[in-house]
Amino acid sequence: MQALGNKKILLGITGGIAAYKSAELVRLLIKAGAEVRVVMTPSAQEFVQPLTYQALSGHRVYVDLFDAEADSAMDHIELARWCDLLLVAPASADFLGKMNAGYADNLLLTLCLASKRPVAVAPAMNQQMFANSATQENLKQLAARDVRVWGPAEGDQACGDFGPGRMLEPEQLLANVALQFVPGKLDGVQLLLTAGPTREAIDPVRYISNRSSGKMGYALAEAALQAGARVTLVSGPVSLVAPPGAKLVAVESAQQMYEAVMQQVAHSDIFIGCAAVSDYRVDQVATHKLKKSENSMSLPLILNVDILAAVSALENKPFCVGFAAETQNLEKYALAKLEQKNLDMIAANPVGNADSGFETDTNQLEVFWRDGHHSIERDNKLAIAKQLIDLIVERYTCARS
Repeated sequence: MQALGNKKILLGITGGIAAYKSAELVRLLIKAGAEVRVVMTPSAQEFVQPLTYQALSGHRVYVDLFDAEADSAMDHIELARWCDLLLVAPASADFLGKMNAGYADNLLLTLCLASKRPVAVAPAMNQQMFANSATQENLKQLAARDVRVWGPAEGDQACGDFGPGRMLEPEQLLANVALQFVPGKLDGVQLLLTAGPTREAIDPVRYISNRSSGKMGYALAEAALQAGARVTLVSGPVSLVAPPGAKLVAVESAQQMYEAVMQQVAHSDIFIGCAAVSDYRVDQVATHKLKKSENSMSLPLILNVDILAAVSALENKPFCVGFAAETQNLEKYALAKLEQKNLDMIAANPVGNADSGFETDTNQLEVFWRDGHHSIERDNKLAIAKQLIDLIVERYTCARS
């Protein structure tokens, strides 16, 4: 944690049961060498007394926009200038909504508006409140304005529910803070990524698709963001929330995905084709629901555009990484795809197993490039994604040198 030596962290605490975890976060930050000041909202004081954070930080706690004990009548400006990072942990749904709307009716909200420094939030709330479309829209808009959104985690909640909404543990927040002061491996890099399945319509109610859940692609988006990349995620239909900070382009069919990719690719340094794109589509999509009339039915199919091949064939192509999901002859098919599509790298994974590939939380990869190979052993998909991003960084750097 040498990156935190002498760094100035302004920690905002809002009302929520997770406020008790922030006391441990203060302790960890100071142990790592940071200087910490704490700002509390009025509702936060209903959960933990300011004296707790004062004792841990060694400084008085700021609680009121018009504090009679303030060192200056303009503390909200001085504090905003003082810090290297403003972190709100926990950040309640109420606070996030007000922050997104630009409210300044308490000291902490005012600081968020007044600061030119990086701002991060660690959401903490009931799982249903987190899933609410209003909360999701608030987080999406905050992320679009370069607010770092860390979490939430999934698990048991104080109300008895289970699901996403728990504040990240203090150790994870400490690691995230430290990363803010370490240059990312992909800082300044534009990364374009496809994820999920595509759906090819048969009629207004039926379609052809595959078993891709999008979990691997979304994990790659998160890992790339953590490495400092600016990520555009072109996603087919999935039941996942895009990682905060990613620019999401939602599509359905292979043709829509192709058009979205081609609109974005000219500005991209790296392209990762992780989506499970349907190879074929129905030649003539019925305008009305097809009725059951015979014992069998024939559907003429035509070939879809090959998105990965189209990108790699561009005159000024980005660094291209493909995926090969196979049930047999993994290396043979992956190397053939690498060569035929003129790719820089390909990640091959066995599918159809209970513990890797589609619809699972774990995966394993065999990664190939022109003169090399690396195996990534089975792990959760985010861990796999981080290792793959590290390999991509290595090969991308070599390709540019």
